[in-house]
Amino acid sequence: MAILLPATSALLPQNKLNHVLICPIVPNTPARKNIIQKVIGNSDIRMHRVLTKAKTSLEAEVRAKDSVTAEPVDEENDFGVVNLHHVGILCENLERSLDFYQNLLGLKINEARPHDKLPYRGAWLWVGSEMIHLMELPNPDPFTGRPEHGGRDRHTCIAIRDVSKLKAILDKAGIPYTLSRSGRPAIFTRDPDTNALEFTQVD
Repeated sequence: MAILLPATSALLPQNKLNHVLICPIVPNTPARKNIIQKVIGNSDIRMHRVLTKAKTSLEAEVRAKDSVTAEPVDEENDFGVVNLHHVGILCENLERSLDFYQNLLGLKINEARPHDKLPYRGAWLWVGSEMIHLMELPNPDPFTGRPEHGGRDRHTCIAIRDVSKLKAILDKAGIPYTLSRSGRPAIFTRDPDTNALEFTQVD
């Protein structure tokens, strides 16, 4: 990874830029200091050095990408949103839903989450680093009259790597689905309780 230093006259003396330097982002080590000293030692090169630490967390990467257009953070009222922890999905029959989510879609149960401390049956399923919480409770949504395309309904979206592979799995199981109306790689289907699910392909 490298930083292309900005060619902005305000950053440089005499409003003159002789070279643009590509500076690797490396830890503050003697080796890096040696490289910088050699570069600065050439008086023909005027350089504005920008040093930063690589950001490894997803949150930091997202903030960096959106920093140009993001609204200023209200420090007083910022309560520290990190990410989406889980989505609760109602089901009429837990075993039937687990057959769909666990056996068909391949989601794994999070055994560390409590199943017996709640006044209803349920299961926690891993979706990447977040979860779906299946809850065996009466579903208030009607089974009929729902839009054919799940994207026009309340839905949960899961990012996946290959829509075509999921399409083949749904075809083999005889489960109906619709594709994204915009043409992007995404597929919409419903679970046994008609809860709408979107699967969108990401790089």
